[in-house]
Amino acid sequence: MISAQQLDALDPQMRQALQSLMAEVAANDERLRAMDALIAQRDHEIAFKQAFIDKLTHEMAVLKRLKFAATSERFASTLSPEQRSLLEETLDTDIGELEGELARHRKRADRNDDEKKQPKGAPLPDHLPRRDVPHEPADTTCGCGEAMQRIGEDVAQKLDYQPGVFSVERHVRGKWVCKCCQRIVQAPVPAHVIDKGIPTAGLLAHLLVAKFMDHLPLYRQEAVFARAGHLISRSTLAQWVGECGAQLQSLVDALADELRRHLVLHADETPVAMLKPGNGKTHKAYIWSYCTPSTNPVKAVVFEFSETRSGENVRDFLRLDTPNAWQGTLVTDGFSGYAACADKGVTSAQCMAHSRRKFHELWANHGSQVGEQALRFYQSLFRIERQIEQLASDERRRIRQRKSRRVLAVFYRWLLAKRQLVPPGSATIKAIDYSLKRWKELTRFVDDGDVPISNNWVENQIRPIAVGRSNWLFAGSLRAGKRAAAIMSLLHSARMNGHDPYAYFKDVLDRLPTHPASRIDELLPHRWHALDQQ
Repeated sequence: MISAQQLDALDPQMRQALQSLMAEVAANDERLRAMDALIAQRDHEIAFKQAFIDKLTHEMAVLKRLKFAATSERFASTLSPEQRSLLEETLDTDIGELEGELARHRKRADRNDDEKKQPKGAPLPDHLPRRDVPHEPADTTCGCGEAMQRIGEDVAQKLDYQPGVFSVERHVRGKWVCKCCQRIVQAPVPAHVIDKGIPTAGLLAHLLVAKFMDHLPLYRQEAVFARAGHLISRSTLAQWVGECGAQLQSLVDALADELRRHLVLHADETPVAMLKPGNGKTHKAYIWSYCTPSTNPVKAVVFEFSETRSGENVRDFLRLDTPNAWQGTLVTDGFSGYAACADKGVTSAQCMAHSRRKFHELWANHGSQVGEQALRFYQSLFRIERQIEQLASDERRRIRQRKSRRVLAVFYRWLLAKRQLVPPGSATIKAIDYSLKRWKELTRFVDDGDVPISNNWVENQIRPIAVGRSNWLFAGSLRAGKRAAAIMSLLHSARMNGHDPYAYFKDVLDRLPTHPASRIDELLPHRWHALDQQ
């Protein structure tokens, strides 16, 4: 750097040239600093955009995995068709939005990537009736005056739907009179679930199945009925549902008594929203599910609606505070609310599938080798269960003692060894500790052939409720929630026993008004036989 004294000592012409050169150098330095700042800013923007793209890419991967892994990934749990249908609709919408957002940020203009081929759908069933809708040119005469000849056709098939049709049952009761004694004889009025009401048992069965199994709220059914040619007000439909619920409660109580006669039961709970009186807001309530294992010849499930998640709800259902307290094995997940049942004499068996999910999350989200190795043990255990599912209880226990116990012994030692190698507080050690702390409850199935290895069976029964939440949104009151749980108990128990829920409800609603209360068990889904089958 040239000092001021040295600059003054130079020739004026040289001094001017040097000053000009120094000014140019300073300007170049300023431009370089500005460019460095601009580069740093752009690097920051690129890093931010890349992080955002990575976030979107990860979100899309999660959504696609939710959509496709359930059917293609062996380690993933299965989804019911109902759940998959609703889930995929939402996932497809989200994935489409993410793809558009990613395209904008990546600034890709390749039309070939943007264009999506429409998948070819399955052919429509041949047994459906066909109706041709012709579309022909208005004029088949050519401009030269000659008539055109038809050489072929293109056919596009559309699926149409005709709404239901109302009909009227005319119950004609003839009057018979004796001319001699002037005596009149007439058949009595048939009994109906809704006394002096206009709906038949078939209409009521359709109403209940549509609302509580197909999850169609009453306002939607009101519109459906209007399109069918007869408007039934929503208040009238609600009244019919309420009256049916009251009539069916005795049957639900009998179904709950039937469950408590069995020594092994599943239990689970799922949250639902309940409208809070007064302020129009909702708060979290719960539907509890209790059912017999899949290997039990009696297939039954009972739902109970509660405002809380307290374990007291389970104790009340099992009547643990009464002289007739239920004494058996309750299969649950790891929720602490079930722990108090053990103090009342209930044997706790926990879900091996929940334990497995902890390791599956490690493997699926992080590619953990510990998670993958653990899943191999679970695969062996569940493979044994699939092989012995149809065997008698004693035979299942014998095979479990011979095969499953060996796998569990090696698995337990492996868990203890791996725990010494992983750092405390990590997701891996949390997964290991989840199993080790519950090992006695998780392995209860080995010593009892009637105890299932997992709680998946009851989760399958409660999944339709999770699907329904998207349609009925919330329970209007505690009473409404309890009524819905009661009716769904009968509907899904009928489904579990292979019955058509509509046929079951139609027959039960026909017979219930005159059926003796002492023989109410005959109408339970696992004992039910339609009148035309007897």
